[in-house]
Amino acid sequence: MRMTPKVLVIGSLIVFWVSISIMGLFPALTLNEKPSEAWRPLSALEQEGHDVYVSNGCSYCHSLYIRTIDWGHGAERISRKGDYLGQEPAILGSERTGPDLSEEGGLRSDDWHIAHFINPRYTSPESVMPSWQFLGPTDIKRLTAYVQYQGGRYGDKRKDRQGYWKEQALMAYNMGPDSNVQWLHSQVPEGWRNIPNPYPATEQSIKRGQRLFEEFCIGCHGPVGDGEGPAAQYLRPTPLNFTLLRRHLVEGKYIGGILYYQIMNGVTGTGMMYFKKVLESDKIWDLSNFVAVSFIGYTDSNIQPRGIDAALEDPNWKNNYKGPDSGHTIMKSLGAPDNFGQPQLNSKSTK
Repeated sequence: MRMTPKVLVIGSLIVFWVSISIMGLFPALTLNEKPSEAWRPLSALEQEGHDVYVSNGCSYCHSLYIRTIDWGHGAERISRKGDYLGQEPAILGSERTGPDLSEEGGLRSDDWHIAHFINPRYTSPESVMPSWQFLGPTDIKRLTAYVQYQGGRYGDKRKDRQGYWKEQALMAYNMGPDSNVQWLHSQVPEGWRNIPNPYPATEQSIKRGQRLFEEFCIGCHGPVGDGEGPAAQYLRPTPLNFTLLRRHLVEGKYIGGILYYQIMNGVTGTGMMYFKKVLESDKIWDLSNFVAVSFIGYTDSNIQPRGIDAALEDPNWKNNYKGPDSGHTIMKSLGAPDNFGQPQLNSKSTK
C-alpha cells in the first residue's frame, strides 16, 4: 500500500482510538466497584461537610487513608478502595502535617472537634493548624459531621459509644463535683485504683511532666488545673478540676494509678481523649506526677506497694508529701459518710 497523507491520518486515528479504548474505555466499562464492609452512603449533612473539607483545602495537611506501613493515630484498619465509593471528588491527600483522619469517626467527641475547629490550640496547644472559626457555626457543624463519618460503619459504632457514655458522664456531672469525681473513679478498674506512681517525683520528673501538660493538657484543664482552660466553654461535661482530687484519694493515699489509667484511655463521651498512642508509659507517669504535685498538693509516688526499683531511679529521693487528713475530717464533720471520696457508683457497662 502506498503511503499517502490520507492513509497516514486514518492509520493514526485508528491507533489513537484503539489506545484510548485499551487504556481507558474498556477498563471503565469493566470496572466493578463494590463497597467495602465499612462503607455507607454520606448523609446530606456529611456530604455538605465533605464539600467544606474539599473547598478549604484540608487535604493539604490531612490524609484519608491508612497503609500497611502506617502505625499511629487511627491505624486500626487498612483502607480499601470500597471505602470511598461515590465520593466526588475523592481527594485523599498526600501530606500528613496533621494526623490521618480516615478512621477519625467516634475517636473523639463532637464538642472536642467543634472546639478544635474554632481554635486548634484550645485542644492541641502546639498545633500548627489554622483557626476555622471564620467558617461559622453551620459550616463547622457540617465539617464535624464529615470528620465523624470517617471510618464508615465502624466509626458509627464508635460514635454510638461516645453518645452512650456522654449521657452517663453528664448525669454524673450534673450531680455535682464530688459525685462526678466518684463516678469517674468508679469507671477505673479496681486493680488500678490502689496503684501508686512507681516513679519518684523528682525535680526532673516534674519538669518533664510540666512540659507534657503544656503540650497536651493546658487548653482544657487550664494553667492552674481547675478545668477552666479556653476549650472548657465548648465541652460538656467540662474538664475535670484536678484540685478536687485532694479529697478523693483512694484509701486516703492513692491517686497515681487512676491518673495513669484515665490519661492512657481517656474518658469516652467527654472531651478527654485517650493518649496511649501519643505518650509512652514513662511520660504518662511523669505527667501524673506533675498533676499530683502541682494541683493536688500530694503524690503517692514510690509509696507501698513497691516492686523492684527501676535502674534509672534516684536512690536518694524520698516522698515527703503528706496525705490530706483534714479534708476527710472536714467532710465528715459536715455529715459525709465514712466512705466519702471512695468510688461508689456501680460497675462499668460493657456497651
